[in-house]
Amino acid sequence: MIDTENLTRKFGNRTAVDNVTLHVDEGEVFGFLGPNGAGKTTTVRMLCCLIGKTSGNARIADFSVDNAADCLKIRKMVGILPENVGLYESLSAYRNLDFYGKLYEVPEAKRRENIEHLLRLLGIWERREDAVGTFSKGTKQKIAIARALIHDPQVLFLDEPTSNLDPEASKTVRDFVLDLKKEKRTIFLNTHNLDEAERLCDRIAILKTRLIVVDSPKNLERSLYNRKTIVHLDSVTSPVLAAVKGLSAVKSLKTSDNKLILDIDDPERDNPELVRAIVAAGGNIQFVTELRSTLEDVYLKLIREASA
Repeated sequence: MIDTENLTRKFGNRTAVDNVTLHVDEGEVFGFLGPNGAGKTTTVRMLCCLIGKTSGNARIADFSVDNAADCLKIRKMVGILPENVGLYESLSAYRNLDFYGKLYEVPEAKRRENIEHLLRLLGIWERREDAVGTFSKGTKQKIAIARALIHDPQVLFLDEPTSNLDPEASKTVRDFVLDLKKEKRTIFLNTHNLDEAERLCDRIAILKTRLIVVDSPKNLERSLYNRKTIVHLDSVTSPVLAAVKGLSAVKSLKTSDNKLILDIDDPERDNPELVRAIVAAGGNIQFVTELRSTLEDVYLKLIREASA
């Protein structure tokens, strides 16, 4: 659905986006992570044909950002939530959405249907006639999200969608994104919220002008440390240690307080045998966990390495 090849954008002598090559599948929620100034918003603006590229290529579906006629088609098929909501504050929530629906040439009956559906879904319908200037920052953000969807876009670009939202409103937006995913919409999500990225995204790209890595959140979390099984016991005894060391699946063993820390080939397959061996040796297991790095651990490590 979205493809870039060596996509580059320079502003004078400064390179904002440097040779970015990636692919986003149709129906995928794709997270774009990176520090301020990493090039995330610049990449989105190029993909949405809001600014030109310096070099490289980019396509959405069968349309190229190089072609003027294709750019018009891309703008019609994408929705974008920018960093700054940019609503008309003297107009009501309803009239803001109606205005943008007209710009996208959405028929009147469909506009009415979409506006009511979106405002009800985001909990704003009862205040639809209130001027946008009277709303909180969080509610304005919700209206901007509704505006991005008013024309039923195939591809949705969200730049920090839960910025300025309280926890309840943030959950509403996250649930909304998951509902959109069920509709097979392609969602390109710029975010600094690593927990949000982990919950929502099928895959994540980490960018610092150059693309550092692309993978699923789970694979990224596992990449920092090898998978380790942690067995918490009431006490670690010699018979338990002997039983564990006798298992062929255990590649290494360390102890810490009353914990066993083990490298195991395939934890899903081998952990049951491990538990049986410990119990047979008289061990009293309190619980079994997996040592894993967080997405934050991986993100910070990769960004530091890229800055070195």
